[in-house]
Amino acid sequence: MSLSDKNIREKEFHNKLQSKSSGRFENIFYKAIYNSNEDFFNFLKLNSINSEILDYGCGVGNSIKKVIDYNPKKITGIDISEVSIEKAKKITSSNSLINLFVDNCEKTKFKNNSFDIVYGTGILHHLNIESCLKEIDRILKPKGKLLFIEPLGTNPLINLYRKLTPKSRSVDEHPLLDEDFNLIQEKFDNVKIKFYGFLTLVFFPFYKSPSDSIFFKILKKIDQFLFKFRVFKKLAWSVLITAEKR
Repeated sequence: MSLSDKNIREKEFHNKLQSKSSGRFENIFYKAIYNSNEDFFNFLKLNSINSEILDYGCGVGNSIKKVIDYNPKKITGIDISEVSIEKAKKITSSNSLINLFVDNCEKTKFKNNSFDIVYGTGILHHLNIESCLKEIDRILKPKGKLLFIEPLGTNPLINLYRKLTPKSRSVDEHPLLDEDFNLIQEKFDNVKIKFYGFLTLVFFPFYKSPSDSIFFKILKKIDQFLFKFRVFKKLAWSVLITAEKR
């Protein structure tokens, strides 16, 4: 497996992260984008039946545990972190439709046109965006679909928090900017970008479980109205990206 210096730094960061007994402090904020995960898994539920799927940067396999119930033909998971893959194998070992191994997402071992769907959560911003988009395009089948949840790099307050907590993230990660979305638009068809996490993040101390919080449901509806305007899109925390291979 050929790795760049950046790949090696990411590998070391995530091996260390997944070797810890406790999770990251930042995990408490993720309830603010609960609805992005709802949309993410709804998409997969609708599109996974009898599909060959790649979990691109699968981490410890949490998404795979859900997607296997959507009746895919096969799920493959890859990650640069050996520690993550070992953890993922422990929670998915009983299913013969799942194949997991260590690989470099920027330059995988797969043949051209291998997958109907390539998905990931919080992976693209750890990679060279041009390299990974080229690789995803190569391994997707014609008209195959990609699906990613990624952080945005346009909210100044979130960016300030990132600068104040550098040890919470890898030195090379780059939350997505306009130029990254332009590259996706250039490479793929039917690109759709949905924004999440403005008021739901601002008011996250005021609700506990977003799945049964009326307050969260009100906030997410207001967010989706505000995200019709470019200025509020810049204040979002996260996006859901869907697209199709040409």
